[in-house]
Amino acid sequence: MNAYHWFEDLNTLIDHLPADSIVSRTIYQDEQIKAVLFGFAPGQALSEHTAAQPAIIHIVRGEAALTLDTDSFDAQAGAWVHMPPRLRHSVSAKSELIMLLLLLK
Repeated sequence: MNAYHWFEDLNTLIDHLPADSIVSRTIYQDEQIKAVLFGFAPGQALSEHTAAQPAIIHIVRGEAALTLDTDSFDAQAGAWVHMPPRLRHSVSAKSELIMLLLLLK
């Protein structure tokens, strides 16, 4: 068994994104981290919420409106943010969006 997990291109892991939907897929999980890949159709959103643990958002493809506490950002592919526990945040897809969420334990 390999001691690593390799994904050549995260964009290919969500191959079909139905209109008006959000698709999520856990791509890795262990005692320290959970990696969830999200696909958003344009206009779809995760409303404001918090998480009990630290988290990292990485925009893989597309454009999103991110709200972090009281700050708003236009995020594009390559954007990355670390969020402490209980930070209010939301994500809204401006285009078809692929986003990697890392939940740190």
